[in-house]
Amino acid sequence: MTSPDRYGVWAPEPENVRLVVDGTEYPLTRGDDDWWTTEEVLPVVGARYGFRIDEDDSVRPDPRSRFQPEGVHGPSEVVDPARFAWTDDAWTGRPARGGVIYEMHIGTYTPEGTLDAAAAKLEHLVELGVEFVELLPVNGVNGEWNWGYDGVAWYAVHAPYGGPDAYDRFVDRAHALGLGVIQDVVYNHLGPSGNYLPLYGPYLVQGLANTWGDSVNVEEPEVRRYVLDNVRMWFRDHHVDGLRLDAVHAIRDTTRPHILAEMASETDAFSSFAGKPLSLIAESDLNDPIMFRPREAAGYGLAGQWSDDFHHAVHVAVTGETNGYYADFAPLTALAKVLDQGFFHDGTWSSFRGKRHGRPIDRGTSPTTALVVANQNHDQIGNRAAGDRLAATVSDEGLVIAAALTLLGPFTPMLFMGEEFAATTPWQFFTSHPEPELGKVTAEGRIKEFAEHGWDESTVPDPQDPTTFTNSKLDWSDVDSERGARILNAYRVLVALRRTDEAFVDHRYEANAIRFSEDERWLVLTRGLLGPTAAPVHVVVNLSDDPAEVPLVGATGEVLFSFGDADFDTDGVRFAGRGLVVVR
Repeated sequence: MTSPDRYGVWAPEPENVRLVVDGTEYPLTRGDDDWWTTEEVLPVVGARYGFRIDEDDSVRPDPRSRFQPEGVHGPSEVVDPARFAWTDDAWTGRPARGGVIYEMHIGTYTPEGTLDAAAAKLEHLVELGVEFVELLPVNGVNGEWNWGYDGVAWYAVHAPYGGPDAYDRFVDRAHALGLGVIQDVVYNHLGPSGNYLPLYGPYLVQGLANTWGDSVNVEEPEVRRYVLDNVRMWFRDHHVDGLRLDAVHAIRDTTRPHILAEMASETDAFSSFAGKPLSLIAESDLNDPIMFRPREAAGYGLAGQWSDDFHHAVHVAVTGETNGYYADFAPLTALAKVLDQGFFHDGTWSSFRGKRHGRPIDRGTSPTTALVVANQNHDQIGNRAAGDRLAATVSDEGLVIAAALTLLGPFTPMLFMGEEFAATTPWQFFTSHPEPELGKVTAEGRIKEFAEHGWDESTVPDPQDPTTFTNSKLDWSDVDSERGARILNAYRVLVALRRTDEAFVDHRYEANAIRFSEDERWLVLTRGLLGPTAAPVHVVVNLSDDPAEVPLVGATGEVLFSFGDADFDTDGVRFAGRGLVVVR
């Protein structure tokens, strides 16, 4: 690997590899391990370099490049991983489980779309009360703007965001403000443009594809090491506190231990060395608790996983949408089951998949906080035809109900940037592929995908149109609007309640109870049933626009928060319409 000490690249595929540094070519020597190295020239920070492979005169980037200042097709730049003067020695971190997470896309969080600009707005998150900021992928990707999941330079930070120096400044600033940083990473596929890894070696399994392309060959020891070293890099060199692992169900691995378990093992080992908690959170479509079951119990030992079931149940409850994969979540029993048992599909029939899906969670051994939940996230908004947020169609009462179920529920809550002030801007799927044909294929693929979901194709924006990207940037004037200020205040109160009230810190499934009326569309989530001192707290929601009377037994009458037209007495809550009451 290219490091401050030497140039090198693993390349079992070619017969000859030459190093090019600032325009000068040097021969490389192949070792028995298929690593090509040289003693003729030493790396100098800032030097531009790459490799010529066999008879091809093109200079290809280093697979472990730390910076691609001219884009993913250009030369790599030598970066000293130890160059940054960190000031976060006092940062001791915290486990991701139970923390409030805020999902952010650097390119659309601010008008500038850079890491430095985002760092300058982190005080907003401190005032909101969140504990982690989770960044969508920042690795090297073709084009100026992208969601980040088409990355091809896994070790590099996207140049338009500011590169590795800006990234370290962001993390350092976050830690100074008491915020942890979780980085979204992709190990299941590579993007369609700028992926030169197959020229070097068997990084991909040809013919074994997932939804997004050929699968990564994690069963090859050097490729496996490539992935595990990348995990270590984020923790060691960039000081992040956790990684969100994209679509792990698309990682093909028949070896044991599974690579996810190996990632968790290495993360735990480095956590002990660093003296602070480090967390891995999976995005998984499998609904299989093996993800967060301890390795001692034949699990992978991750800190947690995303739960789409929670999103779907809440979304249907506040919007009434039942098309596509929302169909199974139409009855209120779906939301009640999710709140009570974690997964809705835990071996049940999934109409969207056309088969039984998922496995039940052992409620006695798994904490509720192993599930990361959201009522909005980049996928669930961006994969809608128009990229419309809940705020575009749902009343203020509906937004606050969704927020309360997320923030006051038993799971680890995650917010998507802008939802806390009812952002008026959409968040759409955007790309900037320089290759016209690739851009055309991407746009056509989106239209076909939405047609299969039954959405109007005419509302699908062109991912390649620059306005699709600029329209997705947050409009920070929304914070000062009447609606934005009202919703933001509600979010701040709900986050504060979660962090300060004892009822919301018990992460045992048995500490909660759910009552609901399917016909009248009300639900009561009771938290803190096993608390030693303080009385339980009831989160009471009316999901109907019609009046409702919700009986309560044993409530003390202390109203902690309310939103909407509602009255409380010792018999229960009377709603004039949709609304929320949090009462002890």
